[in-house]
Parts: sequence; structure tokens; C-alpha cells
Amino acid sequence: MFYYVLKYVLLGPLLRLLFRPRIEGIENIPDDGAAIVAGNHLSFADHFLMPAIVRRRITFLAKAEYFTGPGIKGRLTAAFFHSAGQIPVDRSGREAGQAAIREGLGVLNKGELLGIYPEGTRSHDGRLYKGKVGVAAMALKAGVPVVPCAMIGTFEAQPPGKKLPRMHQITIRFGKPLEFSRYEGLENEKAALRAITDEIMYSVLELSGQEYVDRYAAEVKAEEQEAAKAARAEQERGAKFRRLPKR
Repeated sequence: MFYYVLKYVLLGPLLRLLFRPRIEGIENIPDDGAAIVAGNHLSFADHFLMPAIVRRRITFLAKAEYFTGPGIKGRLTAAFFHSAGQIPVDRSGREAGQAAIREGLGVLNKGELLGIYPEGTRSHDGRLYKGKVGVAAMALKAGVPVVPCAMIGTFEAQPPGKKLPRMHQITIRFGKPLEFSRYEGLENEKAALRAITDEIMYSVLELSGQEYVDRYAAEVKAEEQEAAKAARAEQERGAKFRRLPKR
């Protein structure tokens, strides 16, 4: 019940006011039955914008850190995400991918809509990154279509590190549903899962017009953070050397 109060009374109207969303291809969302909506992920606001405009309830897989914060603030945040239709998924460890697939299949087996970001994390620079194959595994195991989705403008409205969004018009664009019955029985074949995932990501790319990077976002992000850390250490060493007394 609170999901619909949040959608139609509290959060939904506010998001429409802030972002003035332009919706394209909403008719591609099936009126009933299970389906996956797979989109790019540019902003924290993505979690709430799509549910605010899709008529049906849509459940997203979200990182577990949103649900495990300390103190009263953490409990309130967890309650909010649960109310907004988010399911916590632990993204660390060897079993993380399988846990996400189990949770996603639970949603699909109830005939509901599942929202997922195949990149696995928010883009830190606005580019579209290589998708993880969990979306393909769920589509094959559940035998459901995948609706590609592009969020356009949310990176500019709320880039990484910015806590509050600014008013900025965004576009949410849905593509034609993709079906993968031709891969039936191949849900454990890596080549098939990779081919399906790449097809989904190409469809998102066509909708969004982003620059594509054929690497995982988390890897690139970690490399850039490590390089920035090394650069800061080098600057500190240089500053320390300059402070040494001259003989």
C-alpha cells in the first residue's frame, strides 16, 4: 500500500515537478505478466524515476548497503527503500551473482516486473559500460521478455557525489521487448549468456546514445580511484621534498 502512496501522493509528484520527465515507448511495457526492464544507470534518482512513471509496480534489485546503515537514519533509509519496492542484494563475495539471480527469479515467478541495471553499478562518467550476464540468466530461466530502457539527463541532474538533484528535464525511453526463446536450454552456457547480455546492452545503447565502453564499470572505477590515490601520494612526496631544508 505504501508503495502506491509514495508513487502517487508523496514522491511521484515531486519527481515529476523536478525532472519534467518526457516518456517515450511506455507502450512497450507489458500490461500484465512477468518481464525484466533493463536500463542504464546514471544517477541515484534512477531508482525512483522509473517506478514513478511506470503504471505497474516494478521491483528493483538494489545494493545491500542501502539497507544496512547504522542508527535511526539507517533504519529509516532501509524502510524507505523497502517501501519503494527495492530488494537488497549483497554484491560482495563469490555468491553475490547467484543471490541476485535468486531474488530476481522470485519476483518474476510471481508474474511481476523486475527492474535491473546490467552494468551492476552507476556510471561514474556518463558512459555506458559492459553488462553482467545475470540479466540473461534470469531472462532464460524465467522465460520472460526484456524491455530495454534508457535514462537520459539524470547524470546531469544528479551526478555522482551530489546528494540533492537539481531541476533538469529528463527523458525515459523504452524499447521494443526482446525475447530470447531461441536460446532455450542454454542458461548455463557462458557464450549464450554473453550474447544475450550484449544484445540487451546494444539496445540500451541505441536508445541512450551514450558512448560505450567494453569493460565493466566497477573495474574502470577501481583503476581510476587507484590512479588518483597514487597521484595524491606522489604530490605529497613532492611537497615533502620541497619542504626539506636546503644545504
